[in-house]
Amino acid sequence: MATRRSIRFFYWLSRGEDPKILAGRIHYPRHNRDYSVSQLVLALVYVIVLGLDRIETAALLRSDTAFQYLTGLPSFPDPQTLRRFLLNAPAQLREELHRINDRLLQRFIHLPEHRSRLLFDLDSTVVTAFGHQEGAEVGYNPRYRGKRSYDPLLCVEANSSFLWDVELRRGDAGTWAGSEELLACCFVSSPSDIREFRARADAGFGYGPVLDMLETRFAQYSVVARMTRSLKRALKSLRYKPMNPSWEIAEFEHHPHGWPHARRCIVARRLTEESDPEPTLFTMGRYVYRAWHTNLPLTPAGVWHFYDGRAGMERRIREIRADYALTKIPTRAFAANALYLEVIRFAYNLVTAFQRTCLPAEWQSFTLSKLRHRLFWLPGELTRPHNRPTLRLANSPLIETWTEKILYRVQNTKPLEG
Repeated sequence: MATRRSIRFFYWLSRGEDPKILAGRIHYPRHNRDYSVSQLVLALVYVIVLGLDRIETAALLRSDTAFQYLTGLPSFPDPQTLRRFLLNAPAQLREELHRINDRLLQRFIHLPEHRSRLLFDLDSTVVTAFGHQEGAEVGYNPRYRGKRSYDPLLCVEANSSFLWDVELRRGDAGTWAGSEELLACCFVSSPSDIREFRARADAGFGYGPVLDMLETRFAQYSVVARMTRSLKRALKSLRYKPMNPSWEIAEFEHHPHGWPHARRCIVARRLTEESDPEPTLFTMGRYVYRAWHTNLPLTPAGVWHFYDGRAGMERRIREIRADYALTKIPTRAFAANALYLEVIRFAYNLVTAFQRTCLPAEWQSFTLSKLRHRLFWLPGELTRPHNRPTLRLANSPLIETWTEKILYRVQNTKPLEG
């Protein structure tokens, strides 16, 4: 058999977060005392991390006594208990969980080495609602046109991949509605010893108040420019220089009406081609254009390449949607769904922190789906030789080697205090 000791793949979660942070800070009076609030939050986290998608599927874990032992739960809550927990939770519960998420980030952002700069990637994603959920309205929905949806905002710290903040929005929210509040929370939750901020965002954030906030915090940014009339008028009169065989690039000072001052604008263009698919970039005449507002001290080509690093944000959003059940809306109540989004953020950041501090370097880029197959879904048997609980895995020297290394790192990770 593979292991001589108990291997608890969720031990890191229960050891570090449940008794210390969750149990010490999350509480509210409830009629049902079978489970603590912290146990219910972690039960939802386990449903997400294990890839059960919907709360109803959690019923599978009620008969899994080995899983309950490994996680320290007396039993697993039934799906209705979990759903009632979301629906009946007071507003301050989401705020408390949000603060816990922030504390987790402040602790783990400096591991495995100290950081002095944060790079925020900002975006939104459409979550279609197949039902009558509160706040789900008809808005921009490229895949299911005319369907009701939510439009959550997300901020990912690019270098660590932590989900720095989230905000659930109505489906008909304005393009940049909530962007200022999200940014403000991102700055407030950042450690005090961070000396430099950078940000990248699409045109949904390319509004004066958002750029004003970034400049107030002395953040350097590259934000896709909205193709306003004043910008379109300027495109033809610019002097472009070749950047590569396909693209030309130029820059100028852009001062739209209502802005307190002009801002640097980088514009790139190339000739349209017959083989081009349906264009997603702005097209005018024979050219397609890309443009960014920026205050970065980089060359125009440097700004281009800096913004293109934001492509990793798209992969993270796809992972959050597919692997963390973002698209599986659990209730009809907006506040309950907003709380669930904060639970998703908690689950995502726990897995990311676990990867960065406890897993081998070659596992750092694994998605949650791949981690499940490599680590969380290994077949095993919980036995009690000499009355000592032992999880026996496949008889593999390789599995034994890396499980011992993971456990060693888990045991040397200091838990957060309550």
